[in-house]
Amino acid sequence: MDGELFPRERARIAPGAVHVPDWLDADRQAGLLEACRAWASPPAGLRTVRTPGGGTMTARQVCLGWHWYPYAYARTVVDGDGTPVKPFPDWLGELGRRAVADALGPRAATEARYDIALINFYDGDARMGLHRDADEQSDAPVVSLSLGDTCVFRFGNTETRTRPWTDVELRSGDLFVFGGASRLAYHGVPRVLPGTAPAGLGLTGRLNVTLRVSGFTGAPPRSVDAPARFPGGG
Repeated sequence: MDGELFPRERARIAPGAVHVPDWLDADRQAGLLEACRAWASPPAGLRTVRTPGGGTMTARQVCLGWHWYPYAYARTVVDGDGTPVKPFPDWLGELGRRAVADALGPRAATEARYDIALINFYDGDARMGLHRDADEQSDAPVVSLSLGDTCVFRFGNTETRTRPWTDVELRSGDLFVFGGASRLAYHGVPRVLPGTAPAGLGLTGRLNVTLRVSGFTGAPPRSVDAPARFPGGG
């Protein structure tokens, strides 16, 4: 927030999991927001995700590169308008590699070839249950970028949705990267703080841009333990 007495410092939340405050400056936040607005428009635009049990996610989502749906990936929006998924731009992959290098060091970014983006939009009442990003074949780090309203991001352990976990405040422009021993940690968003977005950004609500490496060489498989997990990114 503007006028803070002490600047926020980067923090190691768990092995391989790092929070970097204010990683995107105001201009880069505005540029990423403009891109998100274009991606959210139809076809293959922002949609409500429905789970196999008949429930719906409160955060709405659009995908790039590969289309995620519970609990698999496809090249078309199979649970929406059926159109081809929007392409994953090279510049976004480069942004992901820079993020990993800054958070975890250059060696961690060497083999990361990002080809999936999940963009989640949260209004004031939206949230995301604890889940793991486990539908990919690659163990490359996950990159999470926040725009707009502040949220409480809950980062847990790799074994269970229960404690121990750490709650982290993610504000607009913040970066969170998790890989290595924390790549399959449970995480979620129990709360969004409405009205906390930067005044000059022009966004009501929160956008989360999550980048992943698929590791797919052909058609991606459906997860065998799908009913035990929930969708999304951070």
